[in-house]
Amino acid sequence: MEKSLFVNFLGDTPLVRVMDFFIGNSIFDYTKTDIAENSDVSRASLYTVWPQLEQYGIVKASRKIGNTTLYRLNKENPVVQKLIELDLKLSREYADTGEKVAAKVANR
Repeated sequence: MEKSLFVNFLGDTPLVRVMDFFIGNSIFDYTKTDIAENSDVSRASLYTVWPQLEQYGIVKASRKIGNTTLYRLNKENPVVQKLIELDLKLSREYADTGEKVAAKVANR
């Protein structure tokens, strides 16, 4: 699995991977199993970082299906808004750098 700009910038840790997954997939809600599998962290690692995600309001429970709780990114949280902004800025910066490199190569 290729690392995102967000993960490369903040460091490849389970917490960052989970946040990266939520930022990239913020319109849906997920079970903890889905989150672990899609963010490429073990369930044990997810359960280790989960208290931080809840404590800082990064994620919130969205609904229950039977005994299963689904979670989504808490876009109302100012910290989450800044993380999304950082992700967008990293992407824009990378895109701008790529365009500059391509222009230099084309001008040779």
